Amino acid sequence: MPLNRFNAHSRYGIGVGLRLPHYDHILREKPVVGWFELLSENFLSEGGRQRAVLDQILEQYRVVLHGLGLYFGSAGPLDRDHLRKLKALVRRTETPWFSDHLCWGSADGRYSHDLLPLPFTMATARHTAAKIRQAADFLEVPLSVENISSYMELRASTMTEWEFLSEVAEQADCGILLDVNNIYVVSQNHGFDPYTYLDQVPRDRVAQIHIGGHSRLSTHLLDTHDQPVADPVWKLYAHAIGRFGFTPTLLEWDDRIPPFEEVHREAHKADRFLASLAPTPAPGG
Repeated sequence: MPLNRFNAHSRYGIGVGLRLPHYDHILREKPVVGWFELLSENFLSEGGRQRAVLDQILEQYRVVLHGLGLYFGSAGPLDRDHLRKLKALVRRTETPWFSDHLCWGSADGRYSHDLLPLPFTMATARHTAAKIRQAADFLEVPLSVENISSYMELRASTMTEWEFLSEVAEQADCGILLDVNNIYVVSQNHGFDPYTYLDQVPRDRVAQIHIGGHSRLSTHLLDTHDQPVADPVWKLYAHAIGRFGFTPTLLEWDDRIPPFEEVHREAHKADRFLASLAPTPAPGG
């Protein structure tokens, strides 16, 4: 665990996000990288430089798609045109799994382009899970949902975030992309024990882990992805790996992006945790 059906039993190890400032370096130097995570909405067009870069990346590397635009928790239906474009990209990249966020962000055809928090209620869980099932059926690839950072709590909530995440995943029969940095940020902003969160997440549904940096402001933590991973987040990651076992792990660095070598070195700090685990038998082995 968790090499499971939600990550197609893929032993992918450490990956990094493919970001624009690194394109030329990666295509020129061809560094050894376990896999790249691609933000799917950046590669939906049929032409242009993004598609040319994608084709060259696919010749050299394994990739996993990560979405920003399905907004499972929004009240309206899924955007079928967006889903059709995603499905074409899924097939082109042969991503072993796909993920998007457990949030809402659109209303009446308008998009906020933000990952907005949901009320943690059973009704919201049923609504969100139904849309996740629809998306997974349409895309025909294992689908996971990611916990987001938040800076406010909603009075309508009747359960904890980890109870809500687990309920949605169970009802949708989907995987979980567990963002350990987000758990830490939210725990500090809302005042709960992040280890309690980790210990309550269903082990058999965790498909992937995100790690990243955050900023400490005067009143709260902000999920900025603009600096190295903080020590408390590494400690949480160690706890997660100890509980979940070998898990594909991705470092997010999306602002004030340093040279690729620095991002790659930061990502591989996770190696010391994964290397301490006993080898996981191959499926059927």
